[in-house]
Amino acid sequence: MNPAGPWALDPGCPASCATDPVTRVPRAELVRRYVALAGVLVRAAARGERLAEPRLLRAEARAVLGALGVRLETGGARCLSAPDGTGVGTLVVANHISWLDAVALLAVEPVRVLAKREVGRWPVVGTLARRAGTRFIDRGGSPRRLPDMVEELAGDLRGGASVLVFPQATTWCAAAGGRFRRAAFQAAADAGAPVRPVTVAYRQAGAPTATAAFLGDEDFTTSLRRVAAARGLTVRITAHPPVRGADRRILAATARQAVTSAFPVTGRRVG
Repeated sequence: MNPAGPWALDPGCPASCATDPVTRVPRAELVRRYVALAGVLVRAAARGERLAEPRLLRAEARAVLGALGVRLETGGARCLSAPDGTGVGTLVVANHISWLDAVALLAVEPVRVLAKREVGRWPVVGTLARRAGTRFIDRGGSPRRLPDMVEELAGDLRGGASVLVFPQATTWCAAAGGRFRRAAFQAAADAGAPVRPVTVAYRQAGAPTATAAFLGDEDFTTSLRRVAAARGLTVRITAHPPVRGADRRILAATARQAVTSAFPVTGRRVG
């Protein structure tokens, strides 16, 4: 990775920050979850390019959560976008804890996802992500590509597409970890698009948990096993009021404040 790249990463949390489930499901239930998940993925793959249709994408995202036994809470929020009658899309920005974040957010409202290029190479998941309309970026690319990437994102927003971005650019066990990269906010400013801050948080047995966290150099399979084994895992999506502005620095700072203000305090050190 080129550390000077436009989407260059903070180190993020190490894999050791992820925690085992407080309580686990019986082995028979674990097997049932794996079988159910496989069925969902096969069905989603069979939909081909139709997977990008909002109704189908939301249904399959919810089905993935259901197969894994993950409960979705939205606090009454029915959408992530913030239409204002201008026809411009919404830049949705959220903290990043897990691969499960995007699934949960798509289960609320199907939006276009901006993801690291590596995701496109994951078996099965990469194929489904491409069919769902995900746009992939090279986080280690040349800084000279940054204006083009910003303009492409601004073009999507001007065209009416709402786009999900994780501006921390890597995963953390708590929302307070990591800076919010400003490039995506410049695209929102250029397009005159509203920015919707969203907080993603996980709980188990009524308490904040890092069981769903996908951190550091951990492999996907290990994270999936932990999620599938957890009894009573809940993901809560909190959509905050949209913000607007022409200064990417102010937009990024305001969005980060909103996102971190709703994150539960766990007493764990970040990083």
